[in-house]
Amino acid sequence: MELRHLATFTAVAEEGSFTRAADRLRVVQSAVSAAVRNLERDLGVALFDRTTHRVELTDAGRLLLPEARRTLAAAAGAREVVDQLRGGLRGTVRLGMMQAQRASTVSVARLLAEFRAEHPGVDIELRVGASAAHAADLRSGRLDLAYLALPAGSAAGLALVPMDAQSMPLACPADHRLAGRTDVELAELADETFVDTPPEWGNRIATDRAFAAAEVRRTVRYEVGDLGSVVDFVRYRLAVAIVPRTAIGAGSDLRLIRIRHHAPVFRTSIAAPAERRLGAAARALLATALRQAAPTDPSPDEPSRADPVP
Repeated sequence: MELRHLATFTAVAEEGSFTRAADRLRVVQSAVSAAVRNLERDLGVALFDRTTHRVELTDAGRLLLPEARRTLAAAAGAREVVDQLRGGLRGTVRLGMMQAQRASTVSVARLLAEFRAEHPGVDIELRVGASAAHAADLRSGRLDLAYLALPAGSAAGLALVPMDAQSMPLACPADHRLAGRTDVELAELADETFVDTPPEWGNRIATDRAFAAAEVRRTVRYEVGDLGSVVDFVRYRLAVAIVPRTAIGAGSDLRLIRIRHHAPVFRTSIAAPAERRLGAAARALLATALRQAAPTDPSPDEPSRADPVP
């Protein structure tokens, strides 16, 4: 049994696809298929049920997966020890960042610049995406660390270190009926037309949870893929929005109105898998991130259940 066969099996299991596993491993698909066949021959069992439309683990495959992960982690740990003896930290860290990085205390570019100066032998694979997608990739092993904006209740299986928290106000044009108000209740917004980001984004998750807690239904007529476009839709009077204050540029003529009770909070955290030990390179990157941004305490209305990062 070869480590590369176990690594290929794990990639197929986590991706649910031979094609995606080949892309992840940067090899041709025939090499992935051959590695899995060789492993199945060595073990004398089928590891995957293959159909035209999907690839699923067999019972044997489900039993093997956690052992394969442990074996690969042990092998990676042995390589790390040898690399450090040779004079430097090496490896690859897969880091997720949000499509709109809005925390004032977080700069991924600054993080990578400082980390590269300290550890030039470590490669960083940066993946941009939505918070919910990053959470799924952390759980499955496709990411090592990720910046995301999720409430603690939506982060099962993850260890969160809070980095920033911002209450999100209502944004509306200067001539909107609520523009003269200093604050507003969510119930007063039930008849408004909203623009928002897709449901997988952290700010959308926080806003949807706030409306659900207030037992208020709202109408999201427009879904757009970046906060800049959300603000433009508000500016051109197509809708109102609830966004982090940092999404509104300086000198904007939009009005920001505080929300009373159940105010959505945009919480930026750095996250790691709670049940998988990080490699040395990922631990070093996490340590650099924590030095750059002091964690902030969550607001009293939603206590966090963050687990310690492994």
